[in-house]
Amino acid sequence: MKCFALIIFLFSNLISFAQLKELTLKDAVMLQGRSLAPDRINDFQWIANTSNYSFLSKNWQSLYKSDVVSKTETEIANIADVNLATGAEFLGFIGLTWIDENQFTLNDGSTLVIYNLLTKKGNILQTLPENAENGQFHSSLNHVAFTVENNLWIQKAGEKAIAVANFTDKNIVSGQTIARNEFGISQGIFWSPNGAFLAFYQKDETNVHNYPLLDINTTPGTLTSIKYPMAGQKSEEPKLGIYNLNTKTTVYISPKGAKDDYLTNVCFTPDNKYVMIAEVNRGQNQCWLNVYDVNTGVFVKTILEEKNDKWIEPEHAPFFPLATSNNFIWVSERTGFNNLFFYDFNTNSVSQLTNHNFVIKEILSASKDGNLIYYKATGENPTNTVVYVFDRKKTKSTLLTTKEGTHNFAVNQAGTYFYDAFSNGNVANYAQISTLAGKQQKLLIESKDKLAEYKLGASEIGKIKGKDGSDLYYRLIKPSNFDASKKYPVLVYVYGGPHAQMVTNSWLNGANLWMHWMAEQGYLVFTLDNRGSSERGFAFESQIHRQLGNVEIEDQLSGVEFLKSLAYVDVNRLAVHGWSFGGFMTTSLMLRQPDVFKVGVAGGPVTDWKYYEIMYGERYMDQPEENPKGYELASLLNHAGNLKGDLLLIHGTIDDVVVMQHNYALVKKFVDLGIQMDFFPYPMHKHNVTGKDRVHLIEKVLNYVIENNK
Repeated sequence: MKCFALIIFLFSNLISFAQLKELTLKDAVMLQGRSLAPDRINDFQWIANTSNYSFLSKNWQSLYKSDVVSKTETEIANIADVNLATGAEFLGFIGLTWIDENQFTLNDGSTLVIYNLLTKKGNILQTLPENAENGQFHSSLNHVAFTVENNLWIQKAGEKAIAVANFTDKNIVSGQTIARNEFGISQGIFWSPNGAFLAFYQKDETNVHNYPLLDINTTPGTLTSIKYPMAGQKSEEPKLGIYNLNTKTTVYISPKGAKDDYLTNVCFTPDNKYVMIAEVNRGQNQCWLNVYDVNTGVFVKTILEEKNDKWIEPEHAPFFPLATSNNFIWVSERTGFNNLFFYDFNTNSVSQLTNHNFVIKEILSASKDGNLIYYKATGENPTNTVVYVFDRKKTKSTLLTTKEGTHNFAVNQAGTYFYDAFSNGNVANYAQISTLAGKQQKLLIESKDKLAEYKLGASEIGKIKGKDGSDLYYRLIKPSNFDASKKYPVLVYVYGGPHAQMVTNSWLNGANLWMHWMAEQGYLVFTLDNRGSSERGFAFESQIHRQLGNVEIEDQLSGVEFLKSLAYVDVNRLAVHGWSFGGFMTTSLMLRQPDVFKVGVAGGPVTDWKYYEIMYGERYMDQPEENPKGYELASLLNHAGNLKGDLLLIHGTIDDVVVMQHNYALVKKFVDLGIQMDFFPYPMHKHNVTGKDRVHLIEKVLNYVIENNK
């Protein structure tokens, strides 16, 4: 009888396994963020001054409301009704902002509307011209500022647009981001809190070389020029303009140091009297937080200064204001990890609030009185993203999200409840509302694992020791039919550069779903975060300074040594693939360690750092004349003769981040040396291949690996 029961059990499990779906590569690429993604709460928001909250339907066309006690969820608006009432043509509730519990605005970047839930009425507050870009609305005044080509305009409610900056010289660009979006800069237009002033970036690109990109969609093809400052060459010269809406005049602020210093992280003070700018020298090893008068543009004082012999990188907002004063919180890495510092605006006195030996990622919010500060951090496990609150009265931090994983968090205005949605390697998505004491008040969603019906293998996170004793975190994906007695080829997926962390305690552990498809083809897929990658503190991240590629390669080889220690790894069938910095790493490994990997596929690789942009490249490598040996060693053109394995280089033909000169120069070097390799362009794609063509890209990459790694 026991034998019969065992047979039935085994047979039923075989049937269950056989019924699992095969994941196609197309679905892995196209559906990871769509139908195969975990269920989530769309656009959760606390409604102003209440304990009620709103969220959107899956198609973003219905707006729902509930509260922390009720089990019911009520549809309170439909986008069709809002469009009918306002005359707008929104496809969904885009850019929803609550004014009070009965009114909200929608903003899709070109149209701003207001809608009242009680009266079921609304209207369009502002509409941008068709050729306008970079729209920034001041919602309480219904003013909007926007750019047309290189110039800046402002439009008050019910009035015609007027020019704030109108230059015929296309080299003078106003209202757009500067420094190629480095330093956390994502916009070029900044409203004062009261809307009386408009600050905007202006850059003079006269001395920056034009770089040609070929448009093949015209007959004949045409060249489109972009401004691309390469390492060691002339850079843009920035200013900050401040436009006074009452006097209709503009004052300009230039760097206090060199003309090509960086002006970063612009903010107005809450009293609308000052603007604060973090100025960083071109060498990026010194930073000053300067205060200027908004009416005159006159320098008032330097409120703080930081130096480092490697680099300074003020990526966070220059200050987080507390209550209604100009006192603020500054995030600084001066202790080796991002920590919070309190600055008194009037006295310039500073006090350190937190003293973590882990990375603070972001300030989320603060209580009305400024005593409680909520922030994201890694916590003790650098693969996590958790949330803490710092109590200024008690001078201590408390962990609010106790579950291991990656958390999204929002506290209501009263500070009584918080929303928390998290995932980890075992939890697809779990969203809840809790009290500040940590007691769950309401479960919102517990997503099922939509991949459970597919044949997918296990993914594990672990760590090994680097040569310097650092913990190096890795992710290893195995096939569903993994057999430890067999030998498996390995695809190493690498990025390895700053500002990125590939291995996270989140759903799929940070992996792309195509990696699981590759594992089902009989591969192990391995990723290691080497020194230089993010969320590990300055000592870990800054070892790459002036020597990009060196310690990164050393750590990736430590990962290879680990793989070779596993009895089930076929040490003669190792392949490597990466994009951008990962393309640089892939090609570096193939050329500087030619006996390790049999196959490499490098997408959009930096091949010589002298071809890369000033803002990023000089931070890590300094200028070429300042670091000739570092540039020489990192240049892949100098190692091209070492190639032994099969190498495929891929590039988007209008890449404006890593320009095609990188790959062209390396291909030419291979031709000069008489060395065969493979090259594939993606016409009219930028730095990455997106849309339906991404399926073609991933097929190209993985088929190349499979065919050449036999």
